[in-house]
Amino acid sequence: MTPPGIGHNSGPALDHGWRRYAWKRARRELAGARVPIEIVRIRVRRAAALGLAYPAYASILMGTGRDIVGFLFTVDGLQLRLRRQLEMPSEVQDRLRAVRKCSLLALSPPEEDAEPFLRELECVAGAPFAGAAPAPAPEAGWGAARSAIRAALAPLALPGGAVVMIGAREEEARWAEAARLARFIPSRDYFGVAAHVDSPPRPA
Repeated sequence: MTPPGIGHNSGPALDHGWRRYAWKRARRELAGARVPIEIVRIRVRRAAALGLAYPAYASILMGTGRDIVGFLFTVDGLQLRLRRQLEMPSEVQDRLRAVRKCSLLALSPPEEDAEPFLRELECVAGAPFAGAAPAPAPEAGWGAARSAIRAALAPLALPGGAVVMIGAREEEARWAEAARLARFIPSRDYFGVAAHVDSPPRPA
């Protein structure tokens, strides 16, 4: 028996011209298919429950083929001020409290213990977070960043392809890419207010 080729599970093997043509045509038809209005309404409500505009939610859904089950927030993504006590803008608090049927996760500063950070974060946000884990170190390479992000998802067994990262720095976008998350969304786009990205380590 001939082993499956490159196209296995992603369409027919590329050495069959007619099959390749039929596969591409089917993909075009699927992309252009009309979505029933009832499904659109369900998706619009789901987008609202996640705090996302419908086009953004639909784009993620089309790109991954699955619903969003978790948001992973960085410190700058949450627009936290690392004072002796955490400070968070009211706009961020309001959005977090409105999220429904989606796990909220956070990355703590790499030099801090994640558990105390998580407890303080929940008090400041006024919203339940399902977990926290240390962010990748500033000098972390691709593999280390991937491991750190996946460690944050592991306790809940969340698939990376169904988790969206909310952050503010270019390096955080690379973390999301390294861990193959569903999407990276800039904090300013999600919360509607500009993020500060100059957070120094917290005073001891």
